[in-house]
Amino acid sequence: QVQLVESGGGLVQAGASLRLSCAASGRTFSRYAMGWFRQTPGKEREFVAAITWNGGSTYYADSVKGRSTISRDNRKNTGYLQMNSLIPEDAAVYFCAADGRLGVPVGRQPSEYDYWGQGTQVTVSS
Repeated sequence: QVQLVESGGGLVQAGASLRLSCAASGRTFSRYAMGWFRQTPGKEREFVAAITWNGGSTYYADSVKGRSTISRDNRKNTGYLQMNSLIPEDAAVYFCAADGRLGVPVGRQPSEYDYWGQGTQVTVSS
């Protein structure tokens, strides 16, 4: 079992940066791919970024590519999402997730992830 807790969200102005953190408990976190998703009211949860278990490969949605960096520190059981040049369209609840499957390609669909945090709110003012 893996428990995930996000932090780092808040209210920022357009153009600012934020670093979201995802603290994991459970010894198996370091073996799992990790992803970030976001959701706004009335919309489906959408993929933002993902990283392999060892940090060797990263994947991004087109909407954040070039402005965001996903990373992880398995020694600290923590994942990160650095977001720069924030725009109002980035405003959402951001969730981190861990994919409990081993030996499969990193997923971009919420259904491919087994463990979820409670989310952290990001608000961007124009």
